[in-house]
Amino acid sequence: MLTLRQLRSFRTLSETLHFGEAARRLNISQPALSAQIAAMEESFGSLLFERRPSGVTMTPSGEAIVERVRTILTDVDELEGLGTPAGSVLSGRLRLGLIATVAPYLLPTLLARLAREHPTLDISIRESLTRVLVSDVMAGELDCAVVALPVGEDRLQAIALFEDRFHLAIPLAEAGRFQQGRVPLGALAGERLILLEEGHCLREQAMKVCQLVESTRFSGLGATSLSTILRMVAGGLGATLIPDMAVRVEMAAGGIEVLPFQEPAPSRRLVLVHRPSTARRADFEALAGLLRDGREPS
Repeated sequence: MLTLRQLRSFRTLSETLHFGEAARRLNISQPALSAQIAAMEESFGSLLFERRPSGVTMTPSGEAIVERVRTILTDVDELEGLGTPAGSVLSGRLRLGLIATVAPYLLPTLLARLAREHPTLDISIRESLTRVLVSDVMAGELDCAVVALPVGEDRLQAIALFEDRFHLAIPLAEAGRFQQGRVPLGALAGERLILLEEGHCLREQAMKVCQLVESTRFSGLGATSLSTILRMVAGGLGATLIPDMAVRVEMAAGGIEVLPFQEPAPSRRLVLVHRPSTARRADFEALAGLLRDGREPS
C-alpha cells in the first residue's frame, strides 16, 4: 500500500535527481530515503529511478506517474490546511521560502515575533533562488515564498509586500568622489560593478538598472551572497547595488559607504506568492503584514 511518506520521497527525488539532496530536503537519512523509494517501486512492480554513478534519472514508469503524484500531494497539503481551527491564524505547520537577498534581513525580526505572538505555529524555512522557490510552491513543497517581481509563473497568486529601493555601495575610502546628496544613475558608468552569480534575481535586477546607463563596466568577480559581495567592495574591488533592507546590517560590518540614488531611484518589488487553491489565504495575509512591519529600512 502506498503511503504519503513514499509519495513525498518520490516527489522530492524526482525534483532533485540526487539522493543526498533529496534526503537533506526531507530531513531524513539517505538509507531511509532509499527504503521509501524501494517500497514504492515494489508497490508498482517496476523501477521508478535508474541509479547511475553520475546521478539518478527517472525511468519511463517514473515519468508516467510524476505529475499524478505532485497533484495528489498538492491536494493533500491543501486539505491539511483546512484542518486549522476556525479563527486560528498562523498556527500549525507553515513552510516558508525566501530568496537569499531577503532572508538574512527579514528573518531575525520575523521569527522572533512569530515565536512571541504565534507560539502554536510550526514554521520551517527554505532559502533558495527564485526559480527553485516558485517550483517548490507550485509542487506543494512550500506553502508560500517571498520573492521579487517578476515571478515568472502566472499560476501563482501574489500578495504585495513593499518596494525595496536600491542604493550604490562603494568602498568607504572612495566616498569623497561624490558630493553629499543623491547619486545620479548615470554615475554607474564610472563604476566597476560586482554582481551576484547567475541565477540570483538581484543580479538580473541590477543588470536591468545598468541597461539604462551606457558603458557600465562589470567585474569578473562574483559570489553567491550579498554579504560576500560587499566585503569585496570594502576591499576596494569595485561597487555594487544594495537593497534598502540590507543597508543597516551590512554597514555595521564597516568598510563601505552607501549612497542613495536621485529620484526616480531604482527598486525591486517584493511579494509573497502562494497557490491560488490554498485554504490559508488568511494566514498568508497575516504573514505579509508581519513581513511589512518587520522591514528594517536604512
